[in-house]
Amino acid sequence: MKRQPRSSPRSAKSQRTVSIVGTGSYVPEKILTNAELSRMVDTSDEWITTRTGIKERRVAAKDENTSDMAAKAALRALEQAEISAKDVDLLLVATATPDMLFPATACFVQKKIGATNAACLDISAACAGFLFAVEIAQQFITSHTYDTVLVIGADKLTSITNWTDRNTCVLFGDGAGAAVLQHRGSAHGVISTHIGSDGEFTDILFMPGGGSRCPITKENAHLNLATIHMTGKEVYKQAVTAMLSAAKKALDQAGLTIDDIACVIPHQANLRIIEAIADRLKIPIEKFFVNLDKYGNTSAAAVAMALDEANRTGRIKHGDYVLMVVFGGGLTWASTIIEW
Repeated sequence: MKRQPRSSPRSAKSQRTVSIVGTGSYVPEKILTNAELSRMVDTSDEWITTRTGIKERRVAAKDENTSDMAAKAALRALEQAEISAKDVDLLLVATATPDMLFPATACFVQKKIGATNAACLDISAACAGFLFAVEIAQQFITSHTYDTVLVIGADKLTSITNWTDRNTCVLFGDGAGAAVLQHRGSAHGVISTHIGSDGEFTDILFMPGGGSRCPITKENAHLNLATIHMTGKEVYKQAVTAMLSAAKKALDQAGLTIDDIACVIPHQANLRIIEAIADRLKIPIEKFFVNLDKYGNTSAAAVAMALDEANRTGRIKHGDYVLMVVFGGGLTWASTIIEW
């Protein structure tokens, strides 16, 4: 007679809500202004500002790795949450610029902060990675697999920037943002999440070299294959379309309207993209939290850094509905609505 498998001990437990109980962020000390960039490449402060809204960006030191920035942001999030690193069950790092292909950057962070009890892995979803990681964290917490998950978005994009290409080098900067997720009975926390991808557009925002498909050799090193390649107009078009659709789906799933949202935190890539989304959602731009003028596009770190800044400056308050929406290479996109 065929034996029936035992039911999981988690199956009898009620599903839990998931809240962000602490945030943190970190940016390098070095500031690279538009004026300084104009001395490196054929551009100007006016050209950059009018096309992107970016005024300056942070550049990590040569010996400052993605894991270093991630660890500093993580410690600040843990401090705010009043949680020890040893209490972290799962540590997720979303990044497109890992310290190395393996081991995972999350393992380096684990060592640096002392999260000795955590399982660790990296998430590769480019600029959408932080919200992908938030959704993964939610699944582990609601299923009672883990109680405390540390989610980090961190990128050192200046390490893969082609500083002779004015169309891309003006956009990117370095930084890290982190959040601690736990069940909190006093709030709904994460209300709804939508994530998606479309591999048909892998060729409009990518780094062609450095992987198994195209290793960097002395014969191809001069081609800058291990740097960001982007088709700007197509990225703009797809970003607006995907982020708008993702935002609407998250709202529908939550049973909310855009009028219910107190703050929108978008991916900090380009002010024109944010303005286009605001226009199409028919929501005042004042509802959007924007800090890309100071940091540029920091990929997976961008929305996490903005969330921390919005939290610490009082821009979002207890009970507010917050919509985060992001877009990245892959293509990838994601949206999350949180009751703060």
